[in-house]
Amino acid sequence: MVDTLKISVGQYSDKGRKEINQDFHGAYIPQEPQLSAKGVALVLADGISSSDVSQMASESAVRSFLDDYYSTSDAWSVRHSAQCVLMAANSWLHAQTQRSQYRFDKDRGYVCTLSAMILKSRVAHIFHVGDSRIYRLHDQVLEQLTEDHRVWISAEQSYLSRALGISPQLEIDYLSLALEQEDIFLLASDGVYEYVDAAFIAATITHNSSDLNQAARIVVEEAYQRGSPDNLTLQIVRVEQLPAGSLQEIQARRAELSLPPMLEARMEFDGYQIVRDLRRSHRSHIYLAIDQHTGQQVVLKTPSVDMSGDSAYLDRFLLEEWVARRINSPYVLKPCAQTRQSSFLYVVMEYIDGQTLAQWMLDHPNPDLHTVRGIVTQIAKGLQAFHRMEMLHQDLRPENIMIDTHGTVRIIDFGSTRVAGLVDSVLAVDTDEILGTMQYTAPEYFLGERGSHVSDLFSLGVMTYQMLTGQLPYGANVARTRTRAAQKRLMYISALDERRPVPAWMDDVLKKAVHPNPYRRYQALSEFIYDLQQPSQDFLNKHQVALLEKNPLLFWKLTTVILSMLVLILFAVIILKH
Repeated sequence: MVDTLKISVGQYSDKGRKEINQDFHGAYIPQEPQLSAKGVALVLADGISSSDVSQMASESAVRSFLDDYYSTSDAWSVRHSAQCVLMAANSWLHAQTQRSQYRFDKDRGYVCTLSAMILKSRVAHIFHVGDSRIYRLHDQVLEQLTEDHRVWISAEQSYLSRALGISPQLEIDYLSLALEQEDIFLLASDGVYEYVDAAFIAATITHNSSDLNQAARIVVEEAYQRGSPDNLTLQIVRVEQLPAGSLQEIQARRAELSLPPMLEARMEFDGYQIVRDLRRSHRSHIYLAIDQHTGQQVVLKTPSVDMSGDSAYLDRFLLEEWVARRINSPYVLKPCAQTRQSSFLYVVMEYIDGQTLAQWMLDHPNPDLHTVRGIVTQIAKGLQAFHRMEMLHQDLRPENIMIDTHGTVRIIDFGSTRVAGLVDSVLAVDTDEILGTMQYTAPEYFLGERGSHVSDLFSLGVMTYQMLTGQLPYGANVARTRTRAAQKRLMYISALDERRPVPAWMDDVLKKAVHPNPYRRYQALSEFIYDLQQPSQDFLNKHQVALLEKNPLLFWKLTTVILSMLVLILFAVIILKH
């Protein structure tokens, strides 16, 4: 069993010398599998004293963060999830102020500072707006991890430059750092950290190591005794145990499953009857089967026995089903519902009655533009479903695209997919190894860089080019270029050919989609699809025909008229001078 993340938390808050407590704080430690998927959340919000409703802002910000963060997709990265939640909270608080009597005085509205920490796997993610603080306690020294967003006008006067609810826009500080066992972090409002020193805090935590709530209370009371005039809130978190650094849900499941035997037609296996082979390779075997409980035709995919010792591959194999269950798109292969417990390592997907794009290209060597556009648009919509979930397919190629008998396109095979939410967990399945097929892999992967959504777009551009020309835009040269200088020397092969109906403007579209530099490609799939439909204004401007070439007679007539007018003007000037 893979170790899980274990922490201890202590919290205490007091109104101090003020009439009400405008601070609000909270922590949530979920159970598995959510603990591995989303992590532990701690958050502290501090209201501003000039506002009579700031305590409502603090409470709302903390509650919405803890509720909404755990409602985001576990495929999303921690950063993306938390920032989306904070942006929504900021918009709501700002809207409350705009609807209230405080709309012309932001310092009296629904405003608060906020500091939050997500501990996921072996990484701490910190989000911060305002002047509450997060510290790490190390060797009796407090290391401040956040920066105060406060501008000092004088020794006595200052104002918050950033806070939740101040404006419709929100800039959030973000920091991630590796966790170590016995790490101690503190989230504190200014009523605490301005009045208690690191030595006292360290000694208090040491003497109350078994009761961090008591330690937090003692520190808060000490700040009060030392004259703190503000609300006082302190959260203490200590890391007791770290996981091994992989997604427990996937690796624990793999450990419980056996590799299936070689399957043959008519065999009965785990409630399925094998009909026939669909595809075999050294990595996996794919079978058409019938679910004996439902009578439904399904596809069974099993790992090859050759890969039995490759734990990273087996993790990616199980990841395929994990990914499929989190994407809902008519253009992406769907998994079949699991109605019974399995003791073997395999995945069950829907059966598509059709052919791969690779076979379709062999059957249609000279396709019309309308059909190609339809196929590319459907693939792009499937990719958008991946990208919305912060996933990269990373192995987009004709063999991984299925076209059914109705012409509907589906993306298949997710074993190479990179999931941002799993990278947060320092997954073994996240690797620098190039997982895609060389001819369709974006050049940045060959430089050792992590891909982005435009890397998938490159692969789609290559397939579009191949459908229209039967060739590859750089031949086999991309895989050989392992430096930026070499990639700059890559020569794009024009798609224009008198034997094929490719318009000149479309060649420009293809060239941009497969540009070796990811920053010079289309930055959105929608832009690429739009430009495939008609020539862009950039193309029209670039290829605008000069008047001399377009209509020589008109050009010389206009030239003659202009010259005649200039001669008349010169004569008029000479006559006036004399």
